[in-house]
Formats: sequence, structure tokens, C-alpha cells
Amino acid sequence: MALMTRRAFTRVLVATMLTGVSAYAFAQSASPVALRIGYQKSSTLITLLKARGSLEQALAPLGVRVTWNEFTSGLPLAEALNVDAIDFSADVADTVPVFAQAAHARFVYVAQEAPSPGAQAIIVKRTSALHSLADLKGKRIAVTKAAGSHYLLLAALAKAGLAPADVRISYLTPADGRAAFERDSVDAWITWDPYVASVDRNPDVRILADGNGLASYQRYYLASNTFATAHPDVIRVVYEQLTQAGDWVRAHPQDAAKILAPLWGLDARTIERANSRRSYAVRAVEVQNFGEQQKIADAFFNAGLLPARVDTRDAPRWNFATKRTDLAATTP
Repeated sequence: MALMTRRAFTRVLVATMLTGVSAYAFAQSASPVALRIGYQKSSTLITLLKARGSLEQALAPLGVRVTWNEFTSGLPLAEALNVDAIDFSADVADTVPVFAQAAHARFVYVAQEAPSPGAQAIIVKRTSALHSLADLKGKRIAVTKAAGSHYLLLAALAKAGLAPADVRISYLTPADGRAAFERDSVDAWITWDPYVASVDRNPDVRILADGNGLASYQRYYLASNTFATAHPDVIRVVYEQLTQAGDWVRAHPQDAAKILAPLWGLDARTIERANSRRSYAVRAVEVQNFGEQQKIADAFFNAGLLPARVDTRDAPRWNFATKRTDLAATTP
């Protein structure tokens, strides 16, 4: 009887241990996936998803916990991605991945917004003597380093037959650039929306040129290669949510502006004008839409701003069909 009791006790003990192990394994598998998103003020679609709680809701069935991190511009976002401080970078200008690639950052192109050349501009005072791109020679210019507006500057100078050394460049954040422009510390300020829209209706301001004919301004969404490979279903949901958000903004411009106004500290009319210059057409990164990246890389290298020549065809892009990365030059 005592022997049977010991055997019964042993069975109960083993069963209890197995149950504990199973419970632990379940807890481990059910632990939430952390998705750390980096974004900036001009990251319209991500900002809307954050404000509406749409992304968290869509990712809830996958057990994903989303955290949000705001940055001043695109280059710090790429740096954060490289040091594993974030997993996904909301839209950055087409210039930013080029700098990231030059730094051997571990990232993958996930998506691209169709061109929005009118969403960045060279801004001058209305009374300024600057009336053509050639007039920029010798002038003081505020621009954010590695931003799309930085390439707009290089393209504008090249069109005028000028080199970067022919102007005096101050690398400033958008807020500091605006302050320098308003106090006449610089002759021109080159920036992007919504910063352009925040000043372009001022009576003492005019637009010298925008990106039309100079820079197409395609914004990119990036992810950590490690995260994308480990969580392809999460990347798919994020991509789908961004696509839907872009469709919604185009269909409901006034509603979108009302949501963004208190978040951006701008009036809804200004935001609606800024959004009208962005395509918000989110699409997969494909070869036929990737050509300008090499022009951007060459322009920055020739200006002495990249440590080495970059071949943008070597950059990885996410392939939604295979759930893995391909080289950017690979035909889908």
C-alpha cells in the first residue's frame, strides 16, 4: 500500500512538473513581441495610426506591443535603427537610406511613398535679391543634413552650375533653420512639409523653387533586417496599415488635418495644404521606382559628404512574397 502511494505520488509529481514546464513554455510563446517605432514630425501616416490606435489594434492578434519614439529628422532615425534602438523607421527622405548604407547600417527597405516633389522647397524672403538658382552663389543657406532638402540643395546648385563650396551651408534642424531664417541669419531655408506650409503663406516669404524638375522626393519606410526576418507577419500588417492610412488621408483630407493639428501645433488649413503636396501612395520597393537613389548617392559622394561611393543596388529590400530580403536591384 505504501509502495502504491509512493508510485501515485511520483506520477502526480511528474505530471505537476510537466504541467509547470508546459505553462512556462506557453507563457514564453505568448509573451508580446516588442515593436519599437521611430518617427518624425513629417511622418504623417504613422502619426495618424498612432493617434487613432489603428496599428495597435491591427497587431493585437499577433501579440505585439508597440512603443513610439519621436526624432527631429531622418538621419537620427537611421542611426537609431543601426544601433538597435528601434525596429521600424517611419518614412524618411530618400537621402537617409543612402547615408545609412554608407555607414553599413543593418536595415531593409520595406516600402516607399510615390514621388512628392512639391513637398519640399527653397524658401527666401519676399524682398530677397534671390530670384534664380544661380543667385544662390555666395549666400547663406540653412538645411538639415542628409534630409531630402539637402539633396534638393545639391540638385539646385548643380542645375545652376554651382558646387556646394560656392555657398555657405549651415546644417540645422527644421526648428533651428526656421529661427535662423526669421532672424535673417541665413538668406535661404530649404525644408520640407509641413515646415514649408507653416511659412509659405506669410506675406514676407516666397518660394524660390520646389523639387519639381530637381528632386522627386520619395520617402521610405525602413526596418531592422533582424526584426523583419524574425517577424515577417508584423511587417506585413504594418505595411497594410500604412497603405490604408495613405488611402484614407487622400479621401479625407479635412478629417486628417483636424487630427494632426493639435499634434503638430499647426492649424488644420495649413496641414491640409501640406498634405495636398504629398502623394501618400505607399507601395513596395521595386526596381523601376528605385533609380533616383543612385543619383542621390553619387551627388553626396561627389560633394564629399559620403566616406565612400555607395552602390544602391546592394541595399536590401523586403520581399513580401518570399518573406525575406532581396537586393534592391533584384526584379520582384
